[in-house]
Amino acid sequence: MSAISEIEHWGDSHRMNWMVALRVALGGFLLYKGIFFAMNLEMLQEMSRELAFMSMGAAHYVLFAHLLGAPLIILGYYTRTACIMQIPVLLGAVIFVNAPAGFMSVGNTYEFWVSIVTLLLLVLFSIFGGAKYSLDEMRRNRDLRQGNNAQ
Repeated sequence: MSAISEIEHWGDSHRMNWMVALRVALGGFLLYKGIFFAMNLEMLQEMSRELAFMSMGAAHYVLFAHLLGAPLIILGYYTRTACIMQIPVLLGAVIFVNAPAGFMSVGNTYEFWVSIVTLLLLVLFSIFGGAKYSLDEMRRNRDLRQGNNAQ
């Protein structure tokens, strides 16, 4: 069994029910940020322009990741894939957006810590998946029932 399969199996067997509420809250926050960025596209393009590379591509990837990935995270459908799709966006937010403003500056601590917590939650759900009450779990149970009926 490969390392990724072992991590996925371990995450599937160690899920807690309270993680469902945390997953929905994370997805809701990311959806809010996606809508906020879509309504303020100029601000997003200006932030990505400061990166000095791929300004339009980065802005469109952020919108794509948030507006497509967040509903998937909320529903718990392909949760691991949706979280992995979000991780580069949050890494960029932590490193390229918050770092130039100063990691520990007085006025920037809120944005920095929100980005860090969101990034850590994305990594957590990349490992654990959608938890018990998710479309991933329903799909997995259906596949198991169909597999047992076929035998």
